[in-house]
Amino acid sequence: MRQRPRICDYGDSSYRQDFWEGQGRDYEDAVERLVLAKLLPPRGERLLEIGAGFGRVTNEYRMFRQVVLLDYSLEQLQYARGHFGDDGYLYVAADAYRMPFQAAVFDAATMIRVIHHFEAVPAVLAQVEQALLPGGSFILEYANKRNLKAMLRHLIGRNRWDPFSLSPVEFVELNFNFHPQYMRRQVNECGFEVRRVVPVSWLRLSLLKRALPTGLLVRLDAVLQGTGWLLSPSVFLELSLKKGSERETLPANSDPLTILKCPLTGSQLDREGDALVSPNGLRWGIEQGVFDFRRPLS
Repeated sequence: MRQRPRICDYGDSSYRQDFWEGQGRDYEDAVERLVLAKLLPPRGERLLEIGAGFGRVTNEYRMFRQVVLLDYSLEQLQYARGHFGDDGYLYVAADAYRMPFQAAVFDAATMIRVIHHFEAVPAVLAQVEQALLPGGSFILEYANKRNLKAMLRHLIGRNRWDPFSLSPVEFVELNFNFHPQYMRRQVNECGFEVRRVVPVSWLRLSLLKRALPTGLLVRLDAVLQGTGWLLSPSVFLELSLKKGSERETLPANSDPLTILKCPLTGSQLDREGDALVSPNGLRWGIEQGVFDFRRPLS
């Protein structure tokens, strides 16, 4: 029997405080928001944010009528719900290898600082492809193994791995860097066309971040993004799902049951109190406003 891919679970970790808040990453946050503003469509009905966590960049999706936040961590999503509320937002705790969504219900999706936690890239991309409408937009960010720092370290014998090889490298458990050619091949094979490629976070060095104002770093990064050189530690892809698929689409609706399905059977769900129930009796919990599809209640 084939073993299921490992899952990275932030659980109730202090990732928000330990990695982002007051941790000297204002530059990285700002340039990622800048690129999102460039690549996102001007308006839309429903967007899926995969690996939303505590909702760091969720407020960038204001042009969509509904934003669905998906993450494996129930606690991170509960924090996000406390910040954003329920008006126009839906919170789903689930395994991204087994998303609980009907086919073709999102016209856009994002995956920022997330895919580096996945060891089975084709499997998670296939889930995104199923959830998107034909022609839908998908913004994907990945960690680039062929960046300048990694190549220099390799040349002086300081890297344990080869930045020029096409295979992903797991530098610590469930943290992968990807070669640009590898990632382009994966998205193409999963039915996506590449519209734009944006190299990001060129100046991600502690010395530079201490010496220069964040605003100046962001402006310099914007110039370097325009080069198209895939030598930065982070790369954004603007992808489009190839048209021509004959799938029925569901109209936008505030009722979550129109877009959710049982992740194990694919069947429709009914609500019974604080649970969603599939026809075969599987029950999925609702915890403080978050739909929990990580494991059934029964």
